[in-house]
Amino acid sequence: MQVRASAVAGMFYPGEPSHLEQLLERFFSGKTGRSGVKGIVSPHAGYVYSGEIAATAFASISPQFSGTFVVIGPSHRGYNTCVSEIPWETPLGVVDNDTELVRAMNIDVDEVSQREEHSIEVQVPFIKYRFPRARIAPVMMGSQNPDDAQELAGQVLAAARRTRREIVPVASSDFSHYVPAESARAKDLYAIEALKNLDVPEFYRRIRERDVSACGYGPIAAVALVCGEMGARRGELLKYATSGDKTGDDREVVGYAAIAVI
Repeated sequence: MQVRASAVAGMFYPGEPSHLEQLLERFFSGKTGRSGVKGIVSPHAGYVYSGEIAATAFASISPQFSGTFVVIGPSHRGYNTCVSEIPWETPLGVVDNDTELVRAMNIDVDEVSQREEHSIEVQVPFIKYRFPRARIAPVMMGSQNPDDAQELAGQVLAAARRTRREIVPVASSDFSHYVPAESARAKDLYAIEALKNLDVPEFYRRIRERDVSACGYGPIAAVALVCGEMGARRGELLKYATSGDKTGDDREVVGYAAIAVI
């Protein structure tokens, strides 16, 4: 059986299973699910920097969820939008792919382009640990303009309806990159505020206005659009932090946000 091998285990997160399990146990400790969460935004940096934020996002979903996480991550290497239809390896075991849903999206399959991309992979151990019965539908997003987000959202929704799947879309994104912490926080929170009412055009406008260097603004927009069609009405910022909160160096940071779409 072909499996997408872990590419950044041992770098972005522990490659040793017991170490990873202990770390995730600590991240999720004391966090409980809530009702009505349709989708989330979760960061994809090294766990030492953003793992607590990512766990906050995933913890907003009931741990009994056994449907499919549609994980949408940006392509950091400039590849076109594509999907993976094979299972994904983690140090905690393999996560099954919802192949029927993936194929129903009618998006090009490209396993090669997915091999080294970390934006989706970093989310998968959280899913394996917290939702052992869930499956994934991995989507790597290339062009992130508004029309692309709208098209992708439509493909995800159409596939979910055709297959009658229960889905939770996940936007994998960090926010500002390598700017002073004060600037990162101001820019990021300004952009995130537009998601309070799931105002995707305003979100794009604010990203452009303040030159917010979020790497996954397209996935965020797509998830907001999908969730809006699923009945969500707002985005709620659960937690925000920067890498400087861990390193103590606020000169050049990366911003991270956990957002629940409700």
